[in-house]
Amino acid sequence: MTVRTSLLGTALAAATLSMGALPALADGHSTAACLITKTDTNPFFVKMKEGATAKAGELGITLKSYAGKVDGDHESQVAAIETCIADGAKGILLTASDTKAIVPAVEQAREAGILVIALDTPLEPIDSADATFATDNFKAGELIGAWAAAKLGDEAANAKIGMLDLAVSQPSVGVLRDQGFLQGFGIDLGDPNKWGDETDDRIVGNDVTAGNEEGGRKAMENLLAIDPFINVVYTINEPAAAGAYEALKAVGRESDVLIVSVDGGCPGVANVKDGVIGATSQQYPLLMASLGIEAIAAWAADGTKPAPTPGLDFFDTGVNLVTDQAVDGVESIDVAEGMDRCWG
Repeated sequence: MTVRTSLLGTALAAATLSMGALPALADGHSTAACLITKTDTNPFFVKMKEGATAKAGELGITLKSYAGKVDGDHESQVAAIETCIADGAKGILLTASDTKAIVPAVEQAREAGILVIALDTPLEPIDSADATFATDNFKAGELIGAWAAAKLGDEAANAKIGMLDLAVSQPSVGVLRDQGFLQGFGIDLGDPNKWGDETDDRIVGNDVTAGNEEGGRKAMENLLAIDPFINVVYTINEPAAAGAYEALKAVGRESDVLIVSVDGGCPGVANVKDGVIGATSQQYPLLMASLGIEAIAAWAADGTKPAPTPGLDFFDTGVNLVTDQAVDGVESIDVAEGMDRCWG
């Protein structure tokens, strides 16, 4: 039975409680803000930019947007932070490609009085940013892992799993989703702060995708070369899942492999409907970005910083499992609702 959840509404209500009414900007001066994403082509970050741009226009904030050339382009993100400092920005919204290496640049921005908010991808350590607005990425992974295990039933004990991760630098978002999936599937973790050290024989191997379709295809081909009988594929995001599907289709395996993913974008939900992806965990990047802009407005007005969700060290913007193959014990919404919500 499908269980409809209300996490998005909860997140919106919590945002109102934690931030309060936004004060007007002091002295009528325009406030400058920056959005720095991993790329400007991934639909997830396109939607994030839409949310930030719309909210900035509503609040009278001047927004400049920057992105890496590809996922993993750390140097371009550092250069963007330096530009934002020089421009006198009051706040930076950041989805970091390298969550450890970016910290010195973030520290420089904060020392300059800039509010830095991580979106989607926590920095390492997480308190390197003033705040983090994100999906609970571990839970997102856990949902698709639990769904895949329940879908296989007794055969989960004999699964052959291919892990399609993000990058060799292991940014936090990739680690959290990977480790959440494994725990949800019932596999013992090694060090939960990294992937690839598990000893369960069901894991065929890990490869990296750069979060795009071509990377997903190549990574899937590499893992099939290790074991052509892989029957479960975890993917860091839906573009990687689409690439994995094409590699499986090329060898006639597209109909007998479970692919699971995270993001919940409209193209990804459409792929769930079409059977390309069995289930995906839906995030809300537009909400992340719009809340981030509101937080910058509050900081510029009176120095207020956003509060995390009670009991967490970040502000949880919600997650829902999207599938038309609901299983007992795993909360989900169906594809129709997933299409209505993509991307909030």
